[in-house]
Amino acid sequence: MPGQHSNDAGAALLQQVEHALRSHVPLRIQGGNSKAHLGRDVSGQLLDTRAHRGIVTYDPTELVITARAGTPLAELNATLDAAGQMLPCEPPHSDDGATLGGMVAAGLSGPRRPWAGSVRDYVLGTRVITGHGKHLRFGGEVMKNVAGYDLSRLMAGSFGCLGLLTEVSLKVLPKPRHSLSITLEMSTEQALLKLAQWGQQPIPISAASHDGQRLNLRLEGGEGSVTAAHDRLGGELLDAGYWSELNAQRLAFFADDRPLWRLSLPTHTGPLSLPGEQLIDWGGAQRWLKSSANAETIRAIASQAGGHATCHANAEQPFQPLAAPLLRYQQSLKSQLDPQGIFNPGRMYAEI
Repeated sequence: MPGQHSNDAGAALLQQVEHALRSHVPLRIQGGNSKAHLGRDVSGQLLDTRAHRGIVTYDPTELVITARAGTPLAELNATLDAAGQMLPCEPPHSDDGATLGGMVAAGLSGPRRPWAGSVRDYVLGTRVITGHGKHLRFGGEVMKNVAGYDLSRLMAGSFGCLGLLTEVSLKVLPKPRHSLSITLEMSTEQALLKLAQWGQQPIPISAASHDGQRLNLRLEGGEGSVTAAHDRLGGELLDAGYWSELNAQRLAFFADDRPLWRLSLPTHTGPLSLPGEQLIDWGGAQRWLKSSANAETIRAIASQAGGHATCHANAEQPFQPLAAPLLRYQQSLKSQLDPQGIFNPGRMYAEI
C-alpha cells in the first residue's frame, strides 16, 4: 500500500554506491533486466534495484503517483488502471519484470507518443544517488515546482549513466472514455499522406502504424467524437490487443532473426527506401526495421531524413554516434554528475 516503508532499500543502495566510490569499482545497474538488449555491455559489480520497490504516494485526484525505482511496471499500471488512470506515454513492457526505474532510464514510449508526449514529459521529480555519494531529491510532485525539474527530466533516457534513480514522481492522466481500433487497406505512400492530412484536422487518433499493406489506427476520446471519426474514415474493426502486441514487440514482424533497428524521425517523414522489412509506428515518426545491412547504410538514411537509428541487438555501437560537440557536452555532464565514472560506464557510448 502507498506509504509503506517495508520495501525501502534506499539505505542499502546508498551503501553499495559509497563502497563502489571508495573502491573505485564500476556498477552495472539492473532492475528487471528487460532492457538488456539495449546499449553496450557493461563490466561492473551488479547493483539490483528490485528490492527498492513500492508505491510511496498516490492520490488519483492529484493525478500524480510517486513510486520507488524497483517497482514493477505491471504493478504500477495495475494501480493506475484500478483508478481509471494511465501513464500517457504508454511505456513498452510485457511480462518481463520491467521496472519503473528502467522505464525512465530507457526513456522509451509506446504508440501514443506523438499525441501524448514522451516519458520525459511526465517526470515531475526524482530521488537520485549521485556520483558524489549523496541521496538527493530533485523536482517535486506538482508541475509548478520547477526546482531541479530539468535534472529530473535529464535522467529520462540516460540509461543509468548519470546516477542511480531511487524514486520517481510521475504525472498521470485519466484513461480515454472510449477507444476503437480500425484497419484500412492502403499503400505506405497513401498512409503517410493521409496521416499528414489528418494531423491537421480534429480527428482523435492516438496510435497509427502501417505494415506495408494496412494502416492501423486507434481512435480515443468521447464516444461521439470516436464514432464520428469511424464513420468518416471507414475501415474494419481491429482487435485492440494489437497495440499491446506492437508495444511489447510480440508481432510476427519482430520474430525475424535479422537485427532490429529503430529509426526515430521527424513528424510527417515520407516513405523511406530502407534495406530490409519495415514497420511504421508513431504515424511515421518511428520506423522499425529488420535488416542485415551495415550500420553506416542505415544510419546514413536516418540522418538524411533528419533522424537517428538505434540497433536493438547489443551491437558495439548501438546508438547513433554523436557529433564531436555533443560528445564533449555529454562527457562534461558525466564528469559533473558521476566524476569517478562508476554508473553504467560505456552503456551508451564507449567514451561515457
